[in-house]
Amino acid sequence: MTLPEGFLFSQSSLQDYVDCQRRFQLRYMLHQAWPAVEAEPYLESERLMDQGAQFHKIIRQHQVGVPKSKITASITGDPLIEQWWGNYLQALQLGNLKFIAEPGNIRYGEVSHVVPLGEFRLVAKYDLLVIRPDGGLVILDWKTSHTHPRHTWLANRLQTHVYPYVLAGTAMAFLGGKTSDPAHIEMIYWFANHPEQPEHFTYGPSQYLDDERYLTNLVSTIAHKTERVFPLTPQVQRCLYCTYRSLCNRGVSAGDLQHLEEWQEPDSSEDIDLDFDQIGEIGF
Repeated sequence: MTLPEGFLFSQSSLQDYVDCQRRFQLRYMLHQAWPAVEAEPYLESERLMDQGAQFHKIIRQHQVGVPKSKITASITGDPLIEQWWGNYLQALQLGNLKFIAEPGNIRYGEVSHVVPLGEFRLVAKYDLLVIRPDGGLVILDWKTSHTHPRHTWLANRLQTHVYPYVLAGTAMAFLGGKTSDPAHIEMIYWFANHPEQPEHFTYGPSQYLDDERYLTNLVSTIAHKTERVFPLTPQVQRCLYCTYRSLCNRGVSAGDLQHLEEWQEPDSSEDIDLDFDQIGEIGF
């Protein structure tokens, strides 16, 4: 069994493999449709995912210049999104997001970049990139989870490694052809429900090299697997929130949404619609 031709790895697909190799195989290699409920109550789970998508949409609108009054009018009637929107505006005006609008900064919202990784390619889709006049690069990622995850948990997520790694490989597209020191890259997770508790991750040359080795080896391992059926995760608790659990004989009922831990958030796999004319160019 081989990967589909032209397969693009992402932080979501790599995280799926690390969490459960069988889940990766079913989702990305077999394209298995298995519409099991991920978490109960189902309608509440769906509502939370829809609200998260809506929040990302309105922030994107604001960053491209849609008037605040028009955005506010469009979300009237949803108290939670109104609260997130208010938290964002306050942080942007007076709080920890104020730096975004500093003079000289250039902003890019909802952009995707691709870098080569061994025989394959790795894609990252950024909520917002801020380019400082001194060449500093800031990755901002909006999170709408109700819980605030531990810093150490975030540090181990593939997103925290993939996003700065890809940006380090494509930064020349922003810097007029100049190379960028990975030490100039910072990643910030900003939590709509916890606006005063963003999580910051700095980057650097040694981290870049470590990530390159790890990601290259991980992709090579996936590409050269020969098992007909990939192994299931040994952490059975994860299966409560996986749509493939009954197919894998790991239970039928969905886990309780109220008992989700941060590593068990409802699935929000990246919806990456690539326009290669707008992706940062790099050398292959």
